Amino acid sequence: MRLDAYLARCTRLSRKEARRAVTAGRVTVAGQLARKASEPVPENTAVALDGEPVAIPGHLYLMLNKPAGVLSATTDASQPVVTDLLPDDLAARVHPVGRLDLDTTGLLLLTSDGQWSHRITSPRHHCPKTYRVTLKEPLTDDARHRLESGGLRLRNDDQVLRPASVATVSDRVVDLTITEGRYHQVKRMLAAVGNHVETLHRHHIGDLGLDPDLPPGEFRHLDDSEIDSL
Repeated sequence: MRLDAYLARCTRLSRKEARRAVTAGRVTVAGQLARKASEPVPENTAVALDGEPVAIPGHLYLMLNKPAGVLSATTDASQPVVTDLLPDDLAARVHPVGRLDLDTTGLLLLTSDGQWSHRITSPRHHCPKTYRVTLKEPLTDDARHRLESGGLRLRNDDQVLRPASVATVSDRVVDLTITEGRYHQVKRMLAAVGNHVETLHRHHIGDLGLDPDLPPGEFRHLDDSEIDSL
């Protein structure tokens, strides 16, 4: 990476300001005064600005308790997005890991690490997601069997679904675990077995559960064990 680009990523300087800093003799690379803004910065090389070490920030890994009415996106012209719930310095660096529908609440991850995000969202990795589903009608035994046996087809979708896991919480509430991420999948699955989803809340991705102390609209950083678990 060029020195001016490196400085722009790890400080508040623009590329132009970074070039001026180099020209003014304010920057050192590996302890030596930098001569050119275009010089490459080898990995793990010490860089300092005005005598203070600078480094590209590490990746961010966040857990957000998504409220209803907020888009799982970074920008939108007419509606609030999940990054609006973050401080500006974090919002500019992260993207949602997958998405939740506008009216779906619960666990949403955000990160700056594209590879980590891909491992969670890629259909090849079958990462399970668990939703608390409130239904219009109690789930019948036949509907449960169709959800859990696999082979269910969604409307306007020729590809059959993988088996889901269903755990009864109460008369009209179930925990549904799926390993796919098709468009409006949970709602369409329940419609395919003759029921209707009234509310939908995601509380687990893999082994990672939504922090019960995290209010709707709030976020926190993941710890190392949580990051590694996914």
